[in-house]
Amino acid sequence: MFEHNNYTLINPQNGNLAFKIFDFESNEHFDHIQRNNYFSLIFVKQGAGEVRADFTTYELQANSVFAFSPYQPFMFATEQGLKGFAIQFHPDFFCIHKHQNEVACNGVLFNNIYNPPYLKLDATQELLLATIVAQLKDEVRNDALAQYELLVSQLKILLIHLSRIKVEQQPDAATNVADNEQPFILQNLKDAIENNFKTKHSAGDYADMLHISAKALARITKAHFNKTLTELISERIVIEAKRELYLTSKTVKEIAYELGYNDEYYFSRFFKTNADVSPQLYRETVGFAVAER
Repeated sequence: MFEHNNYTLINPQNGNLAFKIFDFESNEHFDHIQRNNYFSLIFVKQGAGEVRADFTTYELQANSVFAFSPYQPFMFATEQGLKGFAIQFHPDFFCIHKHQNEVACNGVLFNNIYNPPYLKLDATQELLLATIVAQLKDEVRNDALAQYELLVSQLKILLIHLSRIKVEQQPDAATNVADNEQPFILQNLKDAIENNFKTKHSAGDYADMLHISAKALARITKAHFNKTLTELISERIVIEAKRELYLTSKTVKEIAYELGYNDEYYFSRFFKTNADVSPQLYRETVGFAVAER
């Protein structure tokens, strides 16, 4: 099904990366904006500095794991040598959405703009994960029967362990708590916003989708996130707008249209209200033109 080269599997149908593990001993892989079409797990063994993801800056420390979703922009700015390894896999190889009931990592490790995209490892956790990763490396080089099935099984085990560690460290990342209805509503809300923010902008739209009254959803959202539902929707739209302004040369009108706004000027006012700067000024100061220098 897949062709391999060292620790890399390529999908022969389209030539895209399917699965890859690689070691790194410098920051050359991540010292510029990444916006990949696959999931990335980056295990940092040594190093210090900053990680910038979705326009938020996080501290980079040794013994950390960073998890990034497809097309999520990120880069590492390091003050000293960076060492570790990375695991990357395409949704065609393993789709976390389809396997959510098995691994429960969607909304915990990935696709969660509400929690930091990293976790810390202690010595015991490092040893456990190192064993799983060694098995993944061995299997990538193995052309034997059912290679794909074994790789996916080992990847699932890795994702489950990482999700458990993150929930221990960041309880708010938990989405499946037994006998508690609110986490399910909140996860469904996150998924609904992620899937519909380009076309549905009103709080009422999401209440209808989740079959809950607008007042009840507003109470749950305020209690959990300390934000209104309208603020959550606006936040997601602005993040996407910033990505497009930062990483592409699309006009403000094109970006507005892609985000569901037919009126460029209305969109510009919306952006300025939520980002404290106009789209054009944002681009001129931190956007595409600056990034290309």
